[in-house]
Amino acid sequence: MGLERTGAERKMQLQELENLLLEAYDNSRLYKEKMKAMHDKHSKRREFRPGELVLLYNSRLRLMPGKPRSRWEVPYRVEKAEPYGVFHLSHPSSSKFIKVNGHRLKLYHGEQMKKSKELEIFLLEDPPTVDD
Repeated sequence: MGLERTGAERKMQLQELENLLLEAYDNSRLYKEKMKAMHDKHSKRREFRPGELVLLYNSRLRLMPGKPRSRWEVPYRVEKAEPYGVFHLSHPSSSKFIKVNGHRLKLYHGEQMKKSKELEIFLLEDPPTVDD
């Protein structure tokens, strides 16, 4: 009888462990869903339309010492936008297209600023002096 009772207790312990494991999986899944929802709520969706100019982030590791260069590369033109943040870009000097994730891009404002920027000159006069 001792072996049967010990066997039944062992089965109960294994069942409890399995229930704890399933509960841990559920808690982990719920935590991940909540964190993803919170992260997505605070992150901006970057939407670029075909024809816009964007800068591409160069994330290669640089081990060579020297003059620091910008990590944002020359403006590329957006040729096609696919779902889930995939963009086809064309380089100004070549006809090749590259596929990149939208997280590596930011809008280039250089051309718009150059076109709309006007130079205004104001000539300042000396204030009149009071001579008594």
